[in-house]
Amino acid sequence: MNRDWVEKDFYAILEVSPDASQEEIKRAYRKLAQKLHPDANPGDPKAEERFKEVSEAYSVLSDPEQRKEYDQVRRLVSSGFGGGGPGGFGGFGGFGGQQIRVEDLSDLFSGFGGLGDLFTGRSRRSTGPMRGADTRADLTISFEEAFRGVTTTLQVRGQTTCSHCGGSGAEPPSRPRTCPTCNGTGTVARNQGFFSFAEACPQCRGAGVIIDQPCTVCRGSGTEVRTRSIRVRIPPGVKDGATIRIPGKGAPGRNGGPPGDLLVDVRVTPHPLFGRRDKDLTVTVPITYAEAALGARITVPTMNGPVRMKIPPGTTSGRVFRIKGKGFDTGRGKPGDLLARVEIQVPNRLSKEEKQLLEQLASYDREDIRAHFEPYLT
Repeated sequence: MNRDWVEKDFYAILEVSPDASQEEIKRAYRKLAQKLHPDANPGDPKAEERFKEVSEAYSVLSDPEQRKEYDQVRRLVSSGFGGGGPGGFGGFGGFGGQQIRVEDLSDLFSGFGGLGDLFTGRSRRSTGPMRGADTRADLTISFEEAFRGVTTTLQVRGQTTCSHCGGSGAEPPSRPRTCPTCNGTGTVARNQGFFSFAEACPQCRGAGVIIDQPCTVCRGSGTEVRTRSIRVRIPPGVKDGATIRIPGKGAPGRNGGPPGDLLVDVRVTPHPLFGRRDKDLTVTVPITYAEAALGARITVPTMNGPVRMKIPPGTTSGRVFRIKGKGFDTGRGKPGDLLARVEIQVPNRLSKEEKQLLEQLASYDREDIRAHFEPYLT
């Protein structure tokens, strides 16, 4: 728990009421996450910040135990310390009219079982299930793989469930036993006058279980560092620099908590011919002076095979032709297009015959194409 529990209204962030069911909370999160995901809002820092807030709110409210603790904290602060209310708790009134800052609550409650730590964000040992940390990995793919999508295997090194004890922390065939002091809850109640507080069980240290024979590999932690092979599917149209989240493939949770996610940072190698502009594929097409002047039908490449393209007579260098549906298909909306930019190629060397023909062609020029320069040349 930290000061965000005091200062932020997670229900308002998810746009649900405080009595919303777990299913309603899940539906609200999925709707907002899809709307605010960085892949759907590239380059939008506000959407990215809102996505982080929504994720944080859901991580608390989706866990019944954490949600219960969060609700208790909000009720305690809103009812016990006057002003502030559900919308925000930057400062509190109620103690002789004196304004009390969040930071001051640490000293104020230092004698109440560490309640001050709750308000200032200093960590205390968790007694309930804890979600595992997210793990990051880098993946480099080709331009073609980014265009079509790819399923590959990543070698990820980091914390994972102990292969010897299966995460129990106990040396096989022994198993952890329920703590007799807290009956497996990991907490014991301690009365402090008017208040009653839960604190970590002194016998099992909040784990809820006692391990008589710790695992010889992980020494009772239930985790070990090793390299795992993880199959990863990269969807078509992924951009360079995108992050793909693989649920449940991160570090293992603690005290029965779920594992974290694997965050794959994708790098796409450049293509020698094609480029990219959002969902559009780009290519530069060289044409001759004769094709530009007279017009032509030429064949141009795409990522899905060649197509025919018409060059109208009088085409200028730099003109862009759009070929529909030949760009990236991300699965969201219509596919992109192929943007073919033509460039007139001027030969570096001319044969004698070519030079004579061009000189003859130049003799037919009647129009002064630089007539608009005249006012500025005197």
